[in-house]
Formats: sequence, C-alpha cells, structure tokens
Amino acid sequence: MLAQTVSRSPVSAQSAPDTRDYQRIESAIQYLRRHAATQPDLAAVARHVHLSEHHFQRLFTRWAGVSPKRFLQFLTVEDAKARLVQSGNVIDLADSVGLSGPGRLHDLFVTLEAMTPGEIKTEGAGLTILWGMHASPFGPCLVAATPRGICALRFLDKATKQASAALLQEEWPRAKVEFDDDVTRGIAVSIFDPIAASTGKPLALLVKGTNFQAQVWRALLEVPFGGVSTYRSMAAQIGQPTAARAVGNAVAANPIAYLIPCHRVIRESGSFGNYRWGENRKAAMLGWEAARADNSVP
Repeated sequence: MLAQTVSRSPVSAQSAPDTRDYQRIESAIQYLRRHAATQPDLAAVARHVHLSEHHFQRLFTRWAGVSPKRFLQFLTVEDAKARLVQSGNVIDLADSVGLSGPGRLHDLFVTLEAMTPGEIKTEGAGLTILWGMHASPFGPCLVAATPRGICALRFLDKATKQASAALLQEEWPRAKVEFDDDVTRGIAVSIFDPIAASTGKPLALLVKGTNFQAQVWRALLEVPFGGVSTYRSMAAQIGQPTAARAVGNAVAANPIAYLIPCHRVIRESGSFGNYRWGENRKAAMLGWEAARADNSVP
C-alpha cells in the first residue's frame, strides 16, 4: 500500500483547468510583456489571442483573479523590486519567531526528504513510482510519486506520454515506473486546488541530489507565496554568501517544479530571468501568486 501522498481515493477532475485556456493566457502574457512600454488596451490583447474582448476579459479574470491591466502591474520591475524587500522582511520575521514557509497564508504544507548518497547509488532499486499527466493552471504537467513522497513535477508542453515515461525511467533506472493517473490525479488536485482537496495533510517530497542542492531546495520553501528572492539572498540564507552561482545551478536542477518554488527566484535588477519551464510560464506563476496574495490583504 502506498503512502498518504499517493492515496488512491478518486478525486473529481470536473474543475480541472483547460489546457487551451492556459495556452491563450500564456500567449496574452507574452504579448503584454513584449508591449508593456506601450500599455496595450484590452482590445489589442484580445485580438492577439483571437478572442472577443468580453470572452478574453472573462477568461483572464477567471484564471488570474484580476484584470489583465492589474496583472500587468505585477510583472513590472518596480513591483518585483518592492516584493524583494517585502519578501525579505517576511523571511526574517518567520526566522525570528520560528515560523516556516508552510505556516504562512496560501503556502502549501510541504515536507522535504532527501535521499542518502547510498540510496541514490541504488538508482531507485526496490522503489515503485506512479505517475500521471494532468491539467494545471500553468499548462499540462507530469506528477510522479513514490510511497515516500512526490519525486517529480514538471510541465510538459508538447512532451508525449512515451517520452515522459522514458525520461522518468532514465532518472530512476532500477525503479518500477508505472502510469497511474487515477492515483496522481488526487495529488495534482492537492497541489493546484488545495481547498477543493481539503485533506489538511502535508505534501511529502522525496528528492535526490547533493547535500548542497537539498539545502537550496529547503531554503526555497521559505520564500513566501506571492514573494520573490534573489540568488545572492538565497546563498546568504544557507550561510554561503559567495555561492550565488552554485545556488543558481541548484535552483535550475530542481526536480519538483512549483512545489519547490524555484520560480520565485529572480535577478536583483527586478527582471525575472530564465526558467527551466519557460520565461512566460515563470511570469504567469509570479503574477498569479501575486494577484492572490494581493487579494488576500484587507
């Protein structure tokens, strides 16, 4: 029997995001970012994604929780710099009173277990990995879980089922890798719609990496929902202030997107920088979180 992380209880997928909706949203965000200097109006963006103004406004607001105009404000360098200051204050306060990231508003309750070097050498021998492909607010994603926790979350775009299975097997050569989206559907709902899932149970993560990488990934869990940090700040947080470049490499190697929020690390200039799963997706994530954090403030 697999652990609670991979519960076999069925979860309704009726409210699952439409992949086509996200494709339109991402295209709109790309257009907004590219033309931010000219402040395009609603009609221009709607034409770009081939929708009527009314349909686009409704679609975007349903997804983002705010209007396209308000969302664009969350994507500016000025807003990013302000959030860098605010996020740093939140992290310092959490450290001083003994709070962790999962204790803050909107944050998922996540625990992280790192495999030992000996376990990594076994290449997954004796481990069963169940995986599935699911819709999310940020496009189709792959979720994979073991009895000890979620071991992979990646965004797929055009990746096929066969290619995804082959990559998982390559990463865990001696593990038993099985497709079972009935199991992973419940996990996906817990990740992207935790209120609907309402289990109240922590999401366990199982990662394999160096001690340094695991240290960085744990530090990422402390960056608050709606907040951002920088590579240099992350390096200082783990007690290695001169290791910003190494931190960047560890962030890029994160195997569990979104849950280990590597998308919340930006440049000190306020620009969002690169992202393994695409710069527009990173902007979508940061804006989506900022909108929800902003709407939660009285």
